[in-house]
Amino acid sequence: MQRIAFIIFLLFTSFCKAQNQTPNPLLAEDIEAQAKWVDSIYNTMSIQERVGQLFMVQAFSNKGYKHENEISALITNYHIGGIIYSKGGPSRQIRMDNNLQSLAKVPLLIGMDAEWGLNMRLDSTYAFPWNMTLGAVSNNQLIEQTGYQIGEHCKRVGVHFNFAPVVDINTNPKNPIIGNRSFGEDKINVTEKAAAFMKGMQAAGVLANAKHFPGHGDTDADSHITLPTVNFNKQRIDSIELYPYRKLIKDGLSSVMVAHLNIPGLNIQNGLPTSLSKYVVTDILKNELGFKGLIFTDALTMKGAADFIKASVDGASSASFDTSGEIDLMAFKAGNDVMLMSENVPKGIEKIIGAIEKGEITEERLAHSVKKILMAKYKVGLHNYKPLIERGVHSDINRIKDDVLYGRLLEEAITVLKNKNDLLPLRDLETKKIAYVSLGDDVGTTFYSELKKYTKIHRVSADNLGDLIEKLKNYNTVVVGFHKSNENPWKSYKFSSKELTWLYEIARTNTVVLDVFARPYALMDFKTIENIESIVMSYQNSDISQQKSAQLIFGAIGAKGKLPVSAGPDFNVGQGISYNALNNLSYGLPEDVGMSSERLKKLDSIANYAVNEQMTPGIQLLVARKGKVIYNKNFGFHTYNKTNKVDFDDVYDVASLTKILATLPLIMELKEKNIISLNTKLSKLLPEYKGTNKENITIKQMLSHYARLKPWVPFYAKTLDTVTGKPLKKWYRNSKGKSYDVEVTDKLFMRNDYKDSINQIIKDTDLLSTLRYRYSDLPYYILKQYLEKYYNKGLDELVQDHFYQSIGANYTTYRPREKFSLKDIVPTEIDEYFRYQKVHGYVHDMGAAMQDGVGGHAGVFSNANDVAKLMQMYLQKGFYGGKRYFKTTTLEEFNKCHFCHKDNRRGVGFDKPQLGEEGPTCGCISMTSFGHSGFTGTYAWADPEEEIVYIFLANRTYPKAGKNRLLRENIRTEIQRLIYEAIID
Repeated sequence: MQRIAFIIFLLFTSFCKAQNQTPNPLLAEDIEAQAKWVDSIYNTMSIQERVGQLFMVQAFSNKGYKHENEISALITNYHIGGIIYSKGGPSRQIRMDNNLQSLAKVPLLIGMDAEWGLNMRLDSTYAFPWNMTLGAVSNNQLIEQTGYQIGEHCKRVGVHFNFAPVVDINTNPKNPIIGNRSFGEDKINVTEKAAAFMKGMQAAGVLANAKHFPGHGDTDADSHITLPTVNFNKQRIDSIELYPYRKLIKDGLSSVMVAHLNIPGLNIQNGLPTSLSKYVVTDILKNELGFKGLIFTDALTMKGAADFIKASVDGASSASFDTSGEIDLMAFKAGNDVMLMSENVPKGIEKIIGAIEKGEITEERLAHSVKKILMAKYKVGLHNYKPLIERGVHSDINRIKDDVLYGRLLEEAITVLKNKNDLLPLRDLETKKIAYVSLGDDVGTTFYSELKKYTKIHRVSADNLGDLIEKLKNYNTVVVGFHKSNENPWKSYKFSSKELTWLYEIARTNTVVLDVFARPYALMDFKTIENIESIVMSYQNSDISQQKSAQLIFGAIGAKGKLPVSAGPDFNVGQGISYNALNNLSYGLPEDVGMSSERLKKLDSIANYAVNEQMTPGIQLLVARKGKVIYNKNFGFHTYNKTNKVDFDDVYDVASLTKILATLPLIMELKEKNIISLNTKLSKLLPEYKGTNKENITIKQMLSHYARLKPWVPFYAKTLDTVTGKPLKKWYRNSKGKSYDVEVTDKLFMRNDYKDSINQIIKDTDLLSTLRYRYSDLPYYILKQYLEKYYNKGLDELVQDHFYQSIGANYTTYRPREKFSLKDIVPTEIDEYFRYQKVHGYVHDMGAAMQDGVGGHAGVFSNANDVAKLMQMYLQKGFYGGKRYFKTTTLEEFNKCHFCHKDNRRGVGFDKPQLGEEGPTCGCISMTSFGHSGFTGTYAWADPEEEIVYIFLANRTYPKAGKNRLLRENIRTEIQRLIYEAIID
């Protein structure tokens, strides 16, 4: 009869849910089987075992065997119902959990405070952002996904109840315990976020716990060390603090944690903690709100409860009155189901059993709570308990998909609060000299490194304000990063008075972008923001937050976040300026763009193989898809002596990539201005070619390598002694002079009139006898001559002014020694045939070296990131960083294979995929793709159809050019093949 009655009760609860009443969230899908199991377990329990189920004790997996033995004794001797795990590691927790579960007659209900995922990750960081950060995200589907993935983490380590989400509406900036743990101050936003989080987590099979009832958001006291007072009446609490609970309860909230608060306005005795108040727990939560899930106390060891009980005892002996167990009894009488972290479990059990025996507590009251606990255990699968598997737990809770979601959340959260004159995103980079100044007590190294990916930025610091202001006079834009610890959500977040003074003065004399990597309340101490042009709220100082914020500043990602709280008179809840991305490169994970991190690891293997087999001393390797760099790694060293590791800021001689990175865009630009066309003849470009064998060659023919031009002329050979092979004194000096000012190397200066001889040699050279595809450098000598004559400027200046500066290619240059330290320049060869020295910081190509390092075909130095920017601009049909460099039609015309019908695969300037079996690509790439390779081992390729950019930079010519094993073993194209195999969407 008892079981039948219980089933009828459950069915009635289900009926109420169907009638839009508050549901019973503890019901399993198989109601009858659940009822049968609950009754069978309950009926076999002794009174002590039943009462023991009411207690959940705190456990630490990092405290050793003595602590574990203490918990074990509570299980075997007192039959406690659950464990709440705190500090430790996942493997240790699983081992401990399996041991404790093996001792329990009824499987233990496991809880944990995992509001942001598990804080047990290998890198000691949290899996997901703080709730305050999530409160800035408008897309609640992402919040639901966050709840789901946190639920997956919990399940993996055996957690059944996550004490989350926090639904406190944080209207007090001085709140020391909630703060970052709240979704914000707007009750609707908090409710929507909490509901989404709860829905996701419970969908993963982990029961949610909304806390801290009835509302912990407006207090400036720490409930861990005192009993905070909330001075609001019932009407205010009903309209604000209880608002989210109504929604969540209706949506199936599994449990609630009652706060440790003093709320006299609820007409309860002053000093009585809410977790011990029958009015709060039973009358409001159960009866008024109709909550049928599990009710947890807050930690019963918190200060205040014992003081209240002692104060209630008459007589002078109250100071010595033993409150052990009294708190538990009072909490149970108030209506709580689970006594969390009791001060003394044996005493608590004893007191509750005593009250039952005295008739103060009925059997029905005990059964009500114990059966709810058993229902929860059944719902989470403890009726079919199996030990946890330890192997693989670290990888299971440190997943790529969690990192992807973390990044997406930060992208959506980062908030632009001020943007005078639309300073952000930073554009027109050619006009900006940017400095970065770091404030705060934490590091901003990642932020600075990410900023440098977009343009030239210098970190500026000084011991005193005067020196700093003096240094900043050299810059017209200053990015100030305020970095505070991301270790936990309670860390200090305020500006010091010194930092505010420095910031005000920097802003008074400079154009400033302030980026705050701390909670929004840091802005409350500002006396003025008048002189600060742009303010960005990044919420946290994690590496991902720093990376995403730098990308937002330069427009690689758009601005979407909305401020979740008010922060003084200048910043209101809901405030946030939006702007769209500028279509420049962003940075993220392969899974962001439908690629596999695991598959891309194969690139590491091939790159390491190439380095280990001494095909090249080092490599820079980059892959981007859909505008996002998702693989960017370095391998090896500058040379085989292994002194300098390859770094991201190192620059390589890109050799023939110069053709498409320097000469070609300038030609495209002139074509677009109708100054030339693809059919313009050489005699029109350079009148001196009239009457020569080359006068009728067109630009299209030249750049398609279909003009009968010789592949290469060894110009340097004519300047060497035919006997010794050394440079002739007629043409060279060891030091710079008036007539010898062409710097071939720092120890070899060529006579300046020989540059004219090079042009004359080209003009007089015979054509090949047969018209067929034949790759040649000569068109780029010719076009360099034309471009410099047309603009009356050097090719190096032209390409900087027209492209590199504005696109932010600050590592791309001719003559790198003028801009970079030798330690940042990768050497290319030990030359024993012309220059007779290590070629380091000078162009490897002999012809370009004889043009003062500036060739149309060679001479550019760059890093992988910069080359990717230019290739991405091409991929986007001439648009990059908010600026249109070329029309779409221009790119299409130059990327067209005009002579494919003549068995010539080339576009105009661009190389194209092979027409037959062999060629420059893996053969697995679209015919719309394009790129180029370089003699030093470089390779750059873009595919519009898969939106992929692939960059490979190497110095395979060091120490000797010799046999090109990179080419013979297809290293670059094999990597390209693996890139395409990594596509999973």
